Amino acid sequence: MSKILIFAGTTEGRLLAEFLKRQKVPAYVCVATEYGGQLLEENSYLQVSHSRLDETQMRQLILEEGIHLTVDATHPYAVEVSANIRKACEEAGCEYIRLLRSSVQTGEEEEMVCVESVEAAVEFLKETEGNILVTTGSKELHKYTAIPAFEERVFARVLSTPEVARHCADLGFTGKHLICMQGPFSEELNTALLKQFGARWMVTKEAGKNGGYEEKIRAARNAGAKVVLIGRPVKESGLSLEEVIRTLIQKEEIQVQRKLAIVGIGMGNRDNMTVEAQKACMEADLLIGAGRMLEQIAESGKPVFVSYKPQEIYEYVMNHPEYEKIALLQSGDLGFYSGAKKLMEIFAGEEMEVYPGISSVVYLCDRLHMSWEDVVLVSQHGRYANLIGKIRKNKKVFALLGKGSMVNELCQKLTEYQMDQVVLHVGQDLSYPTEQIRTGFASELRTQSFADLCVVLLENQNPDTVVTHGMEDEAFLRAKVPMTKSEVRSISLSKLRLAKDSVVYDVGAGTGSISIEAALQAEDGYVYAIEKKEEAVTLMRENQKKFAVDNLEIVEGLAPEALESLPAPTHVFVGGSSGNMKTILELVLKKNPSVRIVINCIALETVAESLDCVKTLPVKEVDIAAVSIGKSKEIGKYHMMMGQNPVYVISCTGGEA
Repeated sequence: MSKILIFAGTTEGRLLAEFLKRQKVPAYVCVATEYGGQLLEENSYLQVSHSRLDETQMRQLILEEGIHLTVDATHPYAVEVSANIRKACEEAGCEYIRLLRSSVQTGEEEEMVCVESVEAAVEFLKETEGNILVTTGSKELHKYTAIPAFEERVFARVLSTPEVARHCADLGFTGKHLICMQGPFSEELNTALLKQFGARWMVTKEAGKNGGYEEKIRAARNAGAKVVLIGRPVKESGLSLEEVIRTLIQKEEIQVQRKLAIVGIGMGNRDNMTVEAQKACMEADLLIGAGRMLEQIAESGKPVFVSYKPQEIYEYVMNHPEYEKIALLQSGDLGFYSGAKKLMEIFAGEEMEVYPGISSVVYLCDRLHMSWEDVVLVSQHGRYANLIGKIRKNKKVFALLGKGSMVNELCQKLTEYQMDQVVLHVGQDLSYPTEQIRTGFASELRTQSFADLCVVLLENQNPDTVVTHGMEDEAFLRAKVPMTKSEVRSISLSKLRLAKDSVVYDVGAGTGSISIEAALQAEDGYVYAIEKKEEAVTLMRENQKKFAVDNLEIVEGLAPEALESLPAPTHVFVGGSSGNMKTILELVLKKNPSVRIVINCIALETVAESLDCVKTLPVKEVDIAAVSIGKSKEIGKYHMMMGQNPVYVISCTGGEA
């Protein structure tokens, strides 16, 4: 394989060389100084030279080394060098690519003194007073000796090599006026240097993001120094580092080995992130996440992609192979209702690291000085959850909500279900400067406004701890509407074999006693109560409020027509069919061939109809129980047994026997 030649006079050039080295692509790298060569470690794929070459020597190197592609990653101000590289490539028949730093606009250019060259900067500074910090390197430092009293006024920051130090000393820059350091330089360090030397002026070039330009400008503002900006000498066209890498991947057919980091960022404030998570973001070539996350986490100058959709993220990553290290940001902790699960599935097979964060439940409970080991966790963010049912049965419930108005909706339901004893702790904008936690009863909070970024912890000091079925008949509002009595109801519910997440039809629901007990048992499921009589529907709504069953939907109508638009059931109870038993069962078996069915029959005609169904329809595990209940009644000082109507409980499961 022929080599790629890189003229690496910038950080971008070094990064490109290191990329090719990691990908085992042969490359020859030319750097301007011995120090630059020391930053790159040679191996069997990377050859480094720090010899300065003229145009002829460049052409000769291209031909001798079998170079087929050259990347010019020299400094934006190295105009003559770039011209020589371009001409050498043309004469040697070698493809030429210019790698350019992106120009930076800080918004403060109007406050600067902008000049075209070092000579122009010197002419301007001759007419000024005060100390000057020069950050343009040693190559043109001799020009600053034209400034009157430069030995006292000018402080030069240059590379920390013996050759550079000797050259600067020969020019007259010695002692504290010569600062030998290797970048990059932080904003804080730049500020400290300006203040230490009392600099009123700082001379810099617009060297792009990796050149530390932004840090210098902010430092000058912090220190009260004016900036003399030397603009780029020519307007060049070229590619960014990412674009060059993408081009080389395509041309050289490089199979890039990616490393993904799925990072839990906590509530959103960077201060809440673990050290590991922050390090993963700092080392990443690309950050991906929702806009809110990237606002807090994005590193200066680091590429970002704003998205929270797994498929969209996957497609972007696949279409941008130039990024080797990618951080996928997720709010809170990765194991708490996080999109991380889907990301792990969709990127299965990729090298992946996972960094946990602080979940909102942990954060809020800590803020409230409350333990969370006994908290029941619920999410209503983009999904249905029987939150009322959880609150009714547990002392502490934590809920993720999709938006602020959902707090108002929850308060309204708690009030309607006569659960105003429940205390709500609403956490808004947790970890942000606008963080607020409000505590109160539903009646106090239901008219207040809440931020969309909110969660709620609910405390119920008197939860319903009953777990068995067969509630007393007197617990229900009845009027004159028929009701399945307690003992028969208990047997029927046992025959149904409900699960926690069952989807139940109660056909001919009457007062709703079966529906309500089924909804209490199937806490994570849903119950549809189908009833044709208006009086019964009205009574059922009252019972729904009394027992606070939010996972119950009352459907007014006649079966089977009323069932057609409903989701497929897992369990069906038929207490009244209005003579439509067979068509009802045919429909539910079509919706779910393995549905569990229980039928209660009082009239012998209904028994005969039901027996015909279990004989002719595809069902198995048929069981028939004749139930006769006698209940005691006080007559004077005696207890007399009073018989109820006998009930036939017929149960079966869909499927061929």
